[in-house]
Amino acid sequence: MLNVEKQITYWQESAREDWEVAIELVSINRFRHGLFFAHLALEKILKAHVCTETRDLAPKIHNLIDLAQLANITLTSHQSDILTEMNSFNIESLYPDSVRAKPAKEETKIYIKRADEMFKWLMNQS
Repeated sequence: MLNVEKQITYWQESAREDWEVAIELVSINRFRHGLFFAHLALEKILKAHVCTETRDLAPKIHNLIDLAQLANITLTSHQSDILTEMNSFNIESLYPDSVRAKPAKEETKIYIKRADEMFKWLMNQS
């Protein structure tokens, strides 16, 4: 039998850990990797919300907007913009035909600040 609460706890704890890794990587100028982990942290906290909403396993998808919709989270346009921009740092960005240029330090700071705002908001929604 599926233990939904165990799933939710897993996604929440894993999201916190990945967020810490994202911050650590950015602090040592590993911007692309840090942003990848920031996306991963957002993905995981959204999956916790999906489990809460559906009382089922989270799907094996990575699109943050799609996950927010599955979790029945109403986003502001600002929040939707943050998730959309963070989608560009997901697993698909690891393939050679879609790898984007390494973000500069100042650009990364902006992305991380916006992602942090979203991460904290999502953590407080549970």
